[in-house]
Amino acid sequence: MTSQTTVDKADKAPEPVPTPAPVKGLRGHPWLTLFSVAIGVMMVALDGTIVAVANPAITKDLGASLADVQWITNGYLLALAVALITAGKLGDRFGHRQTFLIGVVGFALASGAIGLSGSVSLVIAFRVLQGLFGALLMPAALGLLRATFPAEKLNMAIGIWGMVIGASTAGGPILGGVLVEHVNWQSVFFINVPVGALALALGLLILLDHRAEKAPRSFDIPGIVLLSAAMFALIWALIKAGDPWGWGSGKTWAFLGASVVCFVLFALWEKRVAEPLIPLGLFRSVPLSAGTALMVLMAFAFMGGLFFVTFYLQNVHGMSPVDSGLHLLPLTAMMIVSSPLAGALITRFGPRIPLVGGMVCTAVAMFGMTTMTTGTGTLPMSVWFALLGLGLAPVMVGATEVIVGNAPLELSGVAGGLQQAGMQVGGSLGTAVLGAVMSNTVDADLKGNWQDAGLPGTPPPGLDKAAATGSVPEQIAKAPGVDQGVVARISDVVHDTFMSGMGVAFTVAGVVGVIAAVVATLTKRGANAEAGAGAAHI
Repeated sequence: MTSQTTVDKADKAPEPVPTPAPVKGLRGHPWLTLFSVAIGVMMVALDGTIVAVANPAITKDLGASLADVQWITNGYLLALAVALITAGKLGDRFGHRQTFLIGVVGFALASGAIGLSGSVSLVIAFRVLQGLFGALLMPAALGLLRATFPAEKLNMAIGIWGMVIGASTAGGPILGGVLVEHVNWQSVFFINVPVGALALALGLLILLDHRAEKAPRSFDIPGIVLLSAAMFALIWALIKAGDPWGWGSGKTWAFLGASVVCFVLFALWEKRVAEPLIPLGLFRSVPLSAGTALMVLMAFAFMGGLFFVTFYLQNVHGMSPVDSGLHLLPLTAMMIVSSPLAGALITRFGPRIPLVGGMVCTAVAMFGMTTMTTGTGTLPMSVWFALLGLGLAPVMVGATEVIVGNAPLELSGVAGGLQQAGMQVGGSLGTAVLGAVMSNTVDADLKGNWQDAGLPGTPPPGLDKAAATGSVPEQIAKAPGVDQGVVARISDVVHDTFMSGMGVAFTVAGVVGVIAAVVATLTKRGANAEAGAGAAHI
């Protein structure tokens, strides 16, 4: 049965955001609501990158392989990506306050369970659970802001919300470095327990439930299954394509083919169901589609690139976790400073110019980081990291405004889910694809670099995996009786091979940034934000 009403509703221009009634006291206060949801959002955003600094410690402590480490990141991002849109629908149906609070509690408990885990498999399993609960609270946060703030202040609130996400995402490596170096890698996850308790207490006191009059009343279970299967098959194929299957493997292409089939079946089903998971009419809005694609491309470049930066700083330069985090401070600081500025520029001029400029800066930073070597100093690194932060901030803020502002009010949860799903899918794709690029480059260069260094025979088994992270295996570095001159040459081979792979990976990320800049030209201010901007100038 086809629901023409649903499609027509999504095709129409978004309804203006209703002006909330004046609020007295704590509950439902707009700025206190923003503060409350920011605590929960900060917790989830931090965990997207804080683990990057802990990865080397987890690798050593639990004996994890590169594939295991990738799954610690990808399992979390994949769970978020698969569940975000469904979670947004849950918020639209049952209320964003309830889904937000459930997400906060579940996320904190899953974090504590990770800290208590004694094996890589348990860490990955609880990371997936952590991602599922994180998916509940992220779109709910946007839904609460959309319903609480008047139209003329909504863009400002989204700007601050984006600043929290950006600063938390970029600040993860610094906080992670401090915790890993001075406590242990488990503390990276244990810290979420008190933060979650604070977010829960604030939410119970402050958050006011809001439900749209035309909110959905049923769930598209087949759509959820098809979309989840499509996403999983895609990411699984990309991760396994690098190691151990290879891009020429029949398994790789079987999963890629299954993903395409599931996506097609999902699209066909969504046209028939009365209450679709994602009304496809939403994507007839070119700006909304461009905003979603922009989130995917931005996160691909950023999250995929950041995955290797931490290994570069710690394993190639030999920095401690704290030092590596401090070297990323220009990225963090620039995102904190430029996010509210980006919100003001977007309010004044619309999102297109800031978005294009942001992605150009991101692409230039990625190409610039291809020039880094084993001897690159702090100043050149800081320039590229700062430029990256300057470019990312307007994209995180502006793309959110484009997606949410161009969606109908009763689909605010779905729009919030799309925004976050785009970011998480892009991050997972970036980590997987750039990881495969690194592995392929290492396979191609390692043997030649070994011979060029004048070392006898061929590289020992396992050195290719070590080179993919820039680390020299301890059994070689600390083997008794081994000539230290030989160890030094092996270290040079490992580091040079890693740098080759990282350079190719950053080149790919830079090209993606250029494509994203072109996509950004298709964006424009949403009808809701347009109404707010008009009101602000009256």
